[in-house]
Amino acid sequence: MSLESSGRRLVLDDPAAMRAFAHPVRLALHELLLRSGATTAADAARELGISQALASYHLRQLAKYGLVEQAEARDERERPWKVTASVQVWDDDVTGSERSAARSLLEQVLAERALSRLVEWQEARRGEEEPWRGVGGIGNTYLYVTPQEITALGEAVADLLRPLMARVDDAAARPEGARPVLVTQMVIPLAPTASGD
Repeated sequence: MSLESSGRRLVLDDPAAMRAFAHPVRLALHELLLRSGATTAADAARELGISQALASYHLRQLAKYGLVEQAEARDERERPWKVTASVQVWDDDVTGSERSAARSLLEQVLAERALSRLVEWQEARRGEEEPWRGVGGIGNTYLYVTPQEITALGEAVADLLRPLMARVDDAAARPEGARPVLVTQMVIPLAPTASGD
């Protein structure tokens, strides 16, 4: 694994790290640290409704794989944690069955988490004020592209997101009225039909 300093990107290339990150409690803890900044295991446990021991265990597991680290404490009694990178990526050129299986597991857990968040939003949006009520949802777009074109599209989307993603690490850069939004990208090559389309 490597941590790229520009944009605080962590490249997950270790199957054990991918499997460790795919745990629902660890994903929830990681997201909480992203949103709240440095947080102690006790505060994280209260926020997520889990025991402090469970939060501590999973934070240590995230730290083992470089996903979180100890943050600077305000006093000697507290031990806050912080994320090491606001963006995690994994190798697109996965070779080997263990790495492929780990990547598939991580992608599946992330997709299930995103769908769960969509259901929560669908239930909550009726009580939201405009303009938030009209935000969110899902859309399908079918394309006919080459691997190079879809890669270029992904890079263009990443370029559009980059200035907004910088706000994750810099609360002062967030405009008034901004709130966290989950953007999940799924690119799914489809098998050709019987006619070849």
